[in-house]
Amino acid sequence: MQALRTRLPLAVSQSAARLQCFNAVRSLATVAPTTSSTRSHKVVVVGSGSAGIALSHQLLRKGHFKKDDVAVIDPATWHNYQPGWTLVGGGLKSKEDLRRPVHELIGPKLKFYNKNAAAIHPKENCLTLGDGDKISYDQLVVAPGITIDYGSVKGLSEAMADPSSLVASIYSYDYCDKVFRNIRHTEKGAAIFTQPAGIVKCAGGPQKIMWLALDHWKRAGLYNFSPDQSAIRVTFATGLPTMFGVPKYSIKLNELREKRGVEGLFEHNLVSIDGNTATFDRPGGQEQVKRDFDFLHVAPKNTPHAFVAESGLANEAGYVDVDQHTLQHKLYKNVWSIGDASSLPTSKTVAAITSQAPVLTHNLLLNMEGKDPASEYDGYTSCPVLTGEKEVLLAEFKYGGVPKETFNEWFGIDQAVPRRAFYHLKKDFFPWVYDRYHVKGQWGGPKGWI
Repeated sequence: MQALRTRLPLAVSQSAARLQCFNAVRSLATVAPTTSSTRSHKVVVVGSGSAGIALSHQLLRKGHFKKDDVAVIDPATWHNYQPGWTLVGGGLKSKEDLRRPVHELIGPKLKFYNKNAAAIHPKENCLTLGDGDKISYDQLVVAPGITIDYGSVKGLSEAMADPSSLVASIYSYDYCDKVFRNIRHTEKGAAIFTQPAGIVKCAGGPQKIMWLALDHWKRAGLYNFSPDQSAIRVTFATGLPTMFGVPKYSIKLNELREKRGVEGLFEHNLVSIDGNTATFDRPGGQEQVKRDFDFLHVAPKNTPHAFVAESGLANEAGYVDVDQHTLQHKLYKNVWSIGDASSLPTSKTVAAITSQAPVLTHNLLLNMEGKDPASEYDGYTSCPVLTGEKEVLLAEFKYGGVPKETFNEWFGIDQAVPRRAFYHLKKDFFPWVYDRYHVKGQWGGPKGWI
């Protein structure tokens, strides 16, 4: 009898939420057609990318859910291993080998809605899909990633789409292989690699491809560390004031830049491309800088999805406003977020997700039991910076830019020193462990297998 009294209020509450969701969607009839059915799940995960796929399977592995208790929403056809696009741009991998059909990765106990999320109604505990279907939830995880803002650089879209242009980017599946084609075709002139001042996935990515390109040109006899003796002149133009956000690694990377004769243009933010001319904004009202190029690699800004920014869950920048330690929404206690869509003040990397997902899983299950979060995320993230010569600087750090180095802790190895062993981690081990374990919710990053 006591159990019945405990379950009854919850059932009434869920029924009320479904009714509120139906009424909320009716009010949006001018945006999307309504349907007569509302489906309900204990947990809804928006996104099947690196964050959503790992988190949804980690939840299942806890043994608390029956078939269809956990739903995943994503319109994607393919699941991409995006960190591998740098390797594609450097001629080390084929992009086709770094993607799998999403349907292959969704566990049979998960309910998969292969549709886009059009709107989230957190007050009603439900969301609307692009076709008007309504999904209600007890717990919501918002992890759809972020999008590439090609419009942040005038002329970029046209240049990227032109197969004969000198412009490409590793930040797009469609064009990451164009990067290496352009590297091979460049035999002289000015090569510029850019990094935006705004949000970008993996802050080390823009210079990873630079070091790989420089390495290729050096082997081909086209690049010399003395610029006046080199057929190709390399420039790193970043909207940031330093090479990297963590001082320890920034110092080392700047030393490499100077040693290898790479020009550094700091606080130069790419804003437009016109033919073979790139234009950069400068801070404090300084005059714009124009540079001609014979090769241009662009890292565009990334932006949140509109349905997230407009959901009532986002902060002013458009990212899901969660507590940086518990990953719980600051207002709606049954809403969570990890990965690129979250407001967490750390680099947006797969490595960060490997530490975030177990914390969220534990805290979400506690919340379902009426308990407060107990696990905390310390901001851990990692950026394996390919520095050329088959070496990698393995940056690992937590909130505040404080190094948190796995191999330093275990073996006393200074990870700011590029090493061949770290190169094989980046090129071989990480893609392997991602494909076989991360997507199944079985990889915990520095903590190893789950």
